[in-house]
This record gives sequence, structure tokens and C-alpha cells, in this order.
Amino acid sequence: MTALLPDDAAAAYDLAHHGDTEVGPGLVDLAVNVRAGTPPAWLTERLTASLSGLAAYPDAGAARSAVAAAHGRDPAQVWPVAGVAEAFVLLARALRPRRPVVVHPQFTEPEAALRAAGHAVERVVLDGDLTLHARDVPEEADLVVVGNPTNPTSVLHPAATLAALARPGRVLVVDEAFADTVPGEPESLAGRTDLPGLVVLRSLTKTWGLAGLRVGYVLAPADLVAGLAAAAPPWSVSTPALEAMQACTTAGARAEADAAAVALRDDREHLLAALRRLAGVEVRGSAPASSFVLLRFPGRTDVRDRLRDRGWAVRRGDTFPGLDGEHVRVAVRDRTTMDAFIDVLREVLG
Repeated sequence: MTALLPDDAAAAYDLAHHGDTEVGPGLVDLAVNVRAGTPPAWLTERLTASLSGLAAYPDAGAARSAVAAAHGRDPAQVWPVAGVAEAFVLLARALRPRRPVVVHPQFTEPEAALRAAGHAVERVVLDGDLTLHARDVPEEADLVVVGNPTNPTSVLHPAATLAALARPGRVLVVDEAFADTVPGEPESLAGRTDLPGLVVLRSLTKTWGLAGLRVGYVLAPADLVAGLAAAAPPWSVSTPALEAMQACTTAGARAEADAAAVALRDDREHLLAALRRLAGVEVRGSAPASSFVLLRFPGRTDVRDRLRDRGWAVRRGDTFPGLDGEHVRVAVRDRTTMDAFIDVLREVLG
């Protein structure tokens, strides 16, 4: 369903809330989707070595070339950003959509950035199995934003479904911040240059543990990249972040990320199997595919607080349009941690 929301209706959700605010001393962190045990030592060493160049202004040329090579693109189709959140701000500044649409539930920064820039945002709110169909998006929409896999639902939409949304006169923004959490990235559009108006956003903060460094990049047609560059502050991406782009897009690093995605898949399936044996909990979304799962506790809005009282931090769901206080998002960790979580959750539900 779709809805054009006035300011008071949009204010019903805290679009500025993020998982890091759930974490506190003494709590096991299942609220933030950054991979545990990262960054790896080899990456830390490379970032440390880059500090010797801090006296010079950042030069993004090598990083743009490295990212372009990884995705089979021209460097002119790449723009580095200080995290995907900055990309949403730049898009909101650079574009002048008449009918922007954001597909929810998803990461709230795209809508927040658009609204802050003065755009009237229309929501497509998915329900049921939370899977998007091309018919859900209004034909007149000239800007469409969707995540894949989507945060917080962990739903991986088919690439063909998303590609069907692209057309002349429309900018289609696909947030692939968690694409590298899926083995082989089978539904990624990062290498597609044939779709008009396609913008793909990628993050290096989740898999590589670089949330504090703020590092990501935009893949888009060269003219759109030029527009983002014109809207961006000078030197917004630091020298260490640019070094991370080069380091994490090599063939070896991408193979390491894929191996981590395979291990993550196994840990997620272990968690899902345990959840299916519990009464009073529903796993939302069709076939969770990323580093988190969305849970609903029918009739219960106290589960998050009761978990927190027992030392476990999970991400509240009621700040995502389309969800409510019965929902929480849980990051997937190693099996030992997940087994301990299940024991506590069973106690809370019992």
C-alpha cells in the first residue's frame, strides 16, 4: 500500500533512531549489524599505514578506479561517500523529484534525508511476507528507494523485480549496504550499467567493521555521479576511508567477504531453527538472507525491555514505518552467542 504523509503522520516514527543507541555497558550487542571480530588485522595494518599521508588532502582517484574495476565499471560511475547515510543526503540535495517513493520497512535515513531537504515523501509499506512486487510502486514515481537485502526485514528481493522498476525519467536507488552478507551476491545490481537511472549504494562498514571510519560508495551513471559530486562537501571522505575502498575491493578481500557470508548463512540457519522451536515468536520476511532477522512477538511489546534487563540489547522495531512495538531486529552472531540468546528469550517468553 502507499501513503503520502503529512509532517504529523511522519512524526509517528523516530526516523533518527539507530541501533547503536540500544547498546550500553554490560549488554550483549545484538542491536548493531556490524560483523563481530572486525576489522581483520591485515586491514587494520593497511589503514594504520595510510596515516602517514594525512598531511595531504584526500585524493579519491585510486579508490574510484579500484571500485570501478571490482564492479566492471568506469571510474566516472563511482563516487566515494562517508557511509551510505551521506549518499542519501547527497541524493536529496542533488535531485528534484516530483514524486519520491521510499519502500518500507527499511533503513530510515533515505526518508529522513529527503524530508530534511524539503521533499514530500510517499511510502510504499509492505506487509505479509514483506516482499516487493513491481506493481506496488506507483507508475508516476520518479524517485524510488529500496534496500536489498532490506534492513530490518532481511528480505532479499529478486534482481529481476528491482530491474523492472527502472525506466527513463526515474531514479531507482537500491541500497545494497548488506549485499556482501549474501554468498555470491546473486541479486546485486552493482554491475548493471544498462538500466536507466539506476543508483546502487554500497557500504564497507558492516562486513569489515568500519562503522567508525564511515566508508561506502555510489555506483551510478556518470552524469548523476557528477551531480552528487557537485552537492558534496570537498574532501568529505578521508584518506584512510579511501584506502579501505582499495583494500576491500581486491579479489582477495572479496573472496574473504564471501567466505564470511557463507559462515553467516550457517549461523543464521542455526538461529532460525532454534526460533522455530519457540512458541510466541514469529520470524518476519520470506527467507531471511542477511546478517539480522526481524522478529515479531504477537501481543507482546515488553520483550525488548525484558531482554535488556537480562543483559541483551536488540534493535527496537517501532521506529521503522510499517512495524510496531511487537517487532525487534536481532543481529546474527556465532552459535554459542545465539544459543545463549535463545535460552534467555525462552525465559522471557515463558
